[in-house]
Amino acid sequence: MGVLRIILTVIYIFICIALVVLVLMQEGKSAGLGAISGAAETYWGKNKGRSMEGKLVKITTGLAVGFMLLAVVLNLTLF
Repeated sequence: MGVLRIILTVIYIFICIALVVLVLMQEGKSAGLGAISGAAETYWGKNKGRSMEGKLVKITTGLAVGFMLLAVVLNLTLF
């Protein structure tokens, strides 16, 4: 069981590093700035999920879920 714990810990560390990098790559979001400048009505505003920024958000969300699950699993006393 010790080997499984080491493997999960290494995966956990990789997820932590990837989360830090992905969060730093994302653009900052200003409160209400998009609505003021009319950016919400543009083509890129409507297709945000298909842009690079949208993909970064989806990947970050998936890694965050994996981070939480691995944190719970590593804190169980099964290993």
